[in-house]
Amino acid sequence: MPTPRLKTIYRETVVPALMERFSIGNRMALPRLEKITVSMGVGRATENRKFLDDSARDLALITGQKPKITVARGSVSGFRLRKGNAIGCMVTLRGPKMYEFFDRLVSVVIPRIRDFRGLSPRAFDGRGNYNMGLSEQVVFPEIDLDTVEHTQGMNVSIRVKNGTDERSLELLKGLGMPFRAN
Repeated sequence: MPTPRLKTIYRETVVPALMERFSIGNRMALPRLEKITVSMGVGRATENRKFLDDSARDLALITGQKPKITVARGSVSGFRLRKGNAIGCMVTLRGPKMYEFFDRLVSVVIPRIRDFRGLSPRAFDGRGNYNMGLSEQVVFPEIDLDTVEHTQGMNVSIRVKNGTDERSLELLKGLGMPFRAN
């Protein structure tokens, strides 16, 4: 399997820029992508299991990996939710699949979002990890609009190793994420 395009960009351009910007001499101390978790919370799955099955199918198409079904950890009577009910699905991507997904996210999916004005640079968690939400799965080119019966939002969590918020922001900018100026 050939090296993903984005990993080559990271090694050849982003690493030297980060080393110079933060005066870091050791490459292993630089921030780097560790994993990307894509999850869908399907609240309507308590009413009809088909919603969860459709969401899992779409998530598998988007990521190229079979999703894990997530279950409720506790009961909430206001939502008619019992402990152990299936309420969502998630996929954790690492290695080449992670770089391929990130490349598609940055170069294809984000530009397809309606009324897009840039990602918020404030969505870091204090440890350098970045979280973003997408309101519908149809922005991915793998999803056929004719087969979609209901739109479903998703969360994308990007885990960065050795990252502070400032270093992770520079890493993600170097990899092509379009942040807005605040």
